[in-house]
Amino acid sequence: MSESSLKCIDVVAGLIWQQQRLLVCQRRPNQPFPLKWEFPGGKVEQGESSVDALKRELREELDIEVQQSSEIFNHTHVYSGVSEVSLRFFQIHEYGGQIKNVVFYQISWVGLKQLTQLDFLEGDLLLIRRLQNSEGIELLS
Repeated sequence: MSESSLKCIDVVAGLIWQQQRLLVCQRRPNQPFPLKWEFPGGKVEQGESSVDALKRELREELDIEVQQSSEIFNHTHVYSGVSEVSLRFFQIHEYGGQIKNVVFYQISWVGLKQLTQLDFLEGDLLLIRRLQNSEGIELLS
């Protein structure tokens, strides 16, 4: 399958901060990309806006209601021979409820410097690099 014939999937992810630490989630062993770390979120369904998808995904995965968010970064990543993913990352400014791990193998709060110590999905790595350098301040302000 050529890269140009790969199906493009729209994905949203939320960045949730607590005391200078970021919420990260580890995929289950039986999922695609088993045990990889990622930011919570998922696929945008047909006819759904990115913001609506973000709200739905975080409700399903963490049992929270996103009340305020803003898009901070987007890019496209190709998982060779698998899919092309259009990623939109949102900073979550406000949410209701208590975060619960509903679907992940585990969740964790980590500082920016610790992000590179985790085995993240390749599509998240560009954002992580930007967060860890001076561009991170601009993304989050």
